[in-house]
Amino acid sequence: MSNILVIKHGSLGDIAQACGAIQDISENHKDDQIHLLTTKPYFELFKKNPHISNVILDKRLSKINLIYLYLLMREIKKHNFSKVYDLQNSSRTSFYKNILFPKADKTIWCSTETTLPEGTTKKDFDKDSVLSRFDHQLKSSGINTNHTIKPDFSWSTVDISEIKKKYELDKYIILFPFCSPHLTSKKWPYYNDLIAMINKKFENKFKVVSAPGPDEIKDAKNINALCVLDNGKALNISQLSALIKDSSFVVANDTGPAHITAHLGSRGVALFGSHTTPFKVSIERDNFTAIQAPELSKLSAEKVFERLSKIIS
Repeated sequence: MSNILVIKHGSLGDIAQACGAIQDISENHKDDQIHLLTTKPYFELFKKNPHISNVILDKRLSKINLIYLYLLMREIKKHNFSKVYDLQNSSRTSFYKNILFPKADKTIWCSTETTLPEGTTKKDFDKDSVLSRFDHQLKSSGINTNHTIKPDFSWSTVDISEIKKKYELDKYIILFPFCSPHLTSKKWPYYNDLIAMINKKFENKFKVVSAPGPDEIKDAKNINALCVLDNGKALNISQLSALIKDSSFVVANDTGPAHITAHLGSRGVALFGSHTTPFKVSIERDNFTAIQAPELSKLSAEKVFERLSKIIS
């Protein structure tokens, strides 16, 4: 039995996308122990993943923090990993490779860098979709990929019956009108108009709710939807996944909850401006689609409502 390391730091959407690749790695190493290196927001979440034996915390402190770097490298080295699957493919994880396995090829360190198609630059390779890149990376390292292209995030859910009881949630539509403060180009401005259309059309058949993150609770007051919290705090990732899985429909900006919805197999739509494309981030699934506009301010509430009503009416 060998120890295998998978690296995935974040973000939330990336975590949902990577779970199919993690499952394939695990199923191709049935007799090995799968360890995962991740960051604090996802440490407890990954402990629930049935395809992972052990989770190692990377605080991602500065690379010039030599004491921390030494302790982290010592922790990794003690497991004597026979192979590393770098699903983060960042400058930081490339830095780790140069410390741990400086001369390793794809037989030891599987990453975009070590599995890059011949004659292709990383810049050109990165134009392909996220899941296609994962698929190529793993296949190039000898992994049979049955789940990479179709991740299943359902392992992340927990029982939220008490929360649903408190808010009297039966049939409900979830809106995710938030985004990171530095990514305002992802924010669609017409959620309240959409809520008014939903309530009028469906005559309050569906409750319209939001589930803000810890830094979004204040902003949720500006949305005319029921704000779902757990004792005044934001739902954790597993609670959020369960809320999404049981929903009738989700409308979201291109953020983590949209990717969770897609990879739970739930119904919904993600709204895209010109910041990227639905293809590149691999978000469209059987039940989850996307609407893209040159500018989100030019995407009308009527168009989004039309897509929603065709699916749930």
